[in-house]
Amino acid sequence: MAKNDNIETVNAEGNIVDVKDATIMQEENIVLREVNLQIKKGEFVYLIGRVGSGKSSLLKTLYSELPFDGASGFVSGYELNNLKRSQIPYLRRKIGIIFQDFQLLSDRNVYDNLTFVLRATGWKQKNIIDKRIREVLSQVDMVDKGYRMPHQLSGGEQQRIAVARALLNHPELILADEPTGNLDPETTDSLMKLLLDINKDGTTIIMATHNYNVIKKFVNRTLKCENSMVSEYQNEEIELDFL
Repeated sequence: MAKNDNIETVNAEGNIVDVKDATIMQEENIVLREVNLQIKKGEFVYLIGRVGSGKSSLLKTLYSELPFDGASGFVSGYELNNLKRSQIPYLRRKIGIIFQDFQLLSDRNVYDNLTFVLRATGWKQKNIIDKRIREVLSQVDMVDKGYRMPHQLSGGEQQRIAVARALLNHPELILADEPTGNLDPETTDSLMKLLLDINKDGTTIIMATHNYNVIKKFVNRTLKCENSMVSEYQNEEIELDFL
């Protein structure tokens, strides 16, 4: 375990994510302004909005892919506005990230994909690595797929492996960027039930999506990126979007 992993995950207000008065930038362009975002430990939160509205940029800021510019920013025990480059790997060990396009390494099988992540984050003993891989594959119901190559898996199976990868380091926070974007409706439902089960076990999840059928069927707190702002989105507004 990394020496920085024992820091307090939530702040004094009980938030695992707490951002105040932030500006989200992509190069020189302002994507979102006056962002105030508080996520309690254990919440499941959707982040919705049109393509290009800032959802992905906000998530990238939370895991320090984009620089933070704001009054204060707290994510899983780390202050983003005082974050040193050397601390970024420790922050990311506490966060699981799921991408729309899976981002599995195509030249190696599932087991080796997962081994690569564990070794890159400090795991060394093969028996412990093997045990953790079996655990996460079992959790996503893919225990028999360890020696398949990514191209031998369906889109839904690849995304389940991506979820397993996100779970490897026992994250307290998962950031999922359009995880159902490349999936059909039936596979989407299956993946959503998996994510909700993970959330019920105590893992906080922030999921960016533009799939309004998902947020209507699996109701949770919802934030909307629109007109360069982030605001709370009420359930009754979901109905209006379907009129």
